[in-house]
Amino acid sequence: MLRRSLFAAPALLAAMPARAQGLTKMTIATGVDPAFAHFYVAKEAGIFERNGLDVTVNTGASGSAMIPFLVGNQVNAVFGAEQGGVSSHIVDANVVCVAEGTALLRWMGVVGRGVDSLAGLKGKKIGLARGTASETLWLSIIAKEGLNAADYTIVYVDAPEMIAALERGNIDAYVVWEPWMTRGTRAIPTARVLITNEHIQIIRNLIYMNKGWVQANDAAAKAFLRSMIQAAEAIRANPEESARQIARFLRQDRALVAELMTKLDYRLNLSTDTVANVQLAITQLRGMGRLGKEVTPAEVIWPDLLRGVDAARVRI
Repeated sequence: MLRRSLFAAPALLAAMPARAQGLTKMTIATGVDPAFAHFYVAKEAGIFERNGLDVTVNTGASGSAMIPFLVGNQVNAVFGAEQGGVSSHIVDANVVCVAEGTALLRWMGVVGRGVDSLAGLKGKKIGLARGTASETLWLSIIAKEGLNAADYTIVYVDAPEMIAALERGNIDAYVVWEPWMTRGTRAIPTARVLITNEHIQIIRNLIYMNKGWVQANDAAAKAFLRSMIQAAEAIRANPEESARQIARFLRQDRALVAELMTKLDYRLNLSTDTVANVQLAITQLRGMGRLGKEVTPAEVIWPDLLRGVDAARVRI
């Protein structure tokens, strides 16, 4: 298993590809859940190797938390949500979205303890993972449900820590993605899912790369994106085998992984929906005073790489 902590072994990071045993080395990074399945399946199924790549997959608290490592070419590709990508693009305009990988259909929601509805959370503490789809969804819930953001106290906490924080009473609810919704309701008897993202906003996980690196390493970049297309097709064609591969890579229960995969739509494209979600992330960051500088979806999304691999998948 070539999965390593991004923080534990910085010397392993590969800014530029190198040849080893006929394969081009890359280092990629993301979070730890089936929404990022393309990375795991491509590794476990040997898809990277068949495309001439020797890939190390690093994992962290969330996909969005890994995106800043594209700044300065610390890693070669990251799978994360919209807000994190926009924020990193503002820091370094070379950080761009090259493809959409997953639509999170029923993947996120609000888990509350000791309350039956969103109304019961008024005046309470809400746990959010800063700069991730957690924050994006909460802002969308506020807007769609006509709530007053000032009625809630926001506590920033990483997704893996949310269940313990809820159990201790540090927060009264949290907004998160799977598997932390399911794990929370199973771990805390009085916890329940109050609302999911299905009728609020379909969050999208996007694949980001450093444009300067891509332009300097065209063959490797295209081989990587070709691997992502093949992984997406393998997941859709054989979800049972893919669930085994994902569970093995993540060291998670296969039945839980298979259940969670039914809440996701795996694809590899760029569409008007991709553009709309990036625009929403920009608008939300602006509203929170965290945009830094004005940017457009056309600057954040760079379709040239995908167009060069499979032009039919670019629909923007």
